[in-house]
Amino acid sequence: MNCSNEDMGYEPTPLALDIPQLFSENIIAPVIPADNLMTVEGVALGKRLFFDTILSSDGSKACVSCHSPQNAFTDNNQTSAGVDGIFGNRNSMPLFNLAWNYNERFAWDGKELSLERQAEEPVQNPIELHSNWDDAIARLQSHSEYPELFRRAFNSTIITKEHTTKALAQFERTLISANSKFDRYSLGQTTLTAQELNGLDIFLREDKGDCFHCHGNPNNPLWTNNDFHNNGLDTAFTDLGLGAVTGDPNDNGKFRTPSLRNLAYTAPYMHDGRFSNLDQVINHYSEGLQNSPTIDPLMKKINDGGVQLSQQEKADLKAFLLTLSDPSFVNNSTFTN
Repeated sequence: MNCSNEDMGYEPTPLALDIPQLFSENIIAPVIPADNLMTVEGVALGKRLFFDTILSSDGSKACVSCHSPQNAFTDNNQTSAGVDGIFGNRNSMPLFNLAWNYNERFAWDGKELSLERQAEEPVQNPIELHSNWDDAIARLQSHSEYPELFRRAFNSTIITKEHTTKALAQFERTLISANSKFDRYSLGQTTLTAQELNGLDIFLREDKGDCFHCHGNPNNPLWTNNDFHNNGLDTAFTDLGLGAVTGDPNDNGKFRTPSLRNLAYTAPYMHDGRFSNLDQVINHYSEGLQNSPTIDPLMKKINDGGVQLSQQEKADLKAFLLTLSDPSFVNNSTFTN
């Protein structure tokens, strides 16, 4: 063995993601970087790190503090506070089906270009864990158990930021949600009510809800296009979203399209958590659209304020949207500490 306590004959145990049937039938394979292949030991380490407060400056917060399993790995706050009690201006994004984000842009504004890179910022962000990586690595290195856990995952007891973020990303890629009522309906295992089916029809019709352009259809079990849109929230922007990342004013006010999965658990909604319930979201698209220079062309009814749904149509659409929630995901003991 050398100074990093490596075993030249050791290899961690390969782990294949359990790909849901609907995913394998309808969308391409997950994105697994060649330099961060999944292993049993890597996922176990990532899970331990995700739930551990050791990465925060004062030992009071962990990733799970803002990404709770019971809330589909978000929280129920409009915006989240870090270790110093300071609230940011963004809603905590839920975490699931991340391995199928094909454009590899993460966060509401797309500023992180891989899941591994996304895991870097919360540690050092002053309104999140407010540590720095040198201190965090020193705490891990001096811990009684972590050097051995890193050796099992990466065959080295010398802990690095790269290995830490890789482990976190491995765990996050295992967070797969694919057992909603609508999933079971798609597989012929259950039925939908007349109201839920009418809600699906409203969702898919261009002359009604017109939701499918950004959020997909039954052939896209992700229920998002993972793209960025200005969906008519404001006439002017205090948060430029993607525009602040690209520097292109045509991107101002554009934010990631979130998945419609697990809406029953992920309120409040939108990048800034402005809508406390699903009814407010539906009302926004029905009659609350705000025009601006970068409004997305898909907001075709902007001059009417929205798609103008009746109260019954709103209720039916809501009933359908709730069939996309997956109670087995939020109650999966594999994803809890």
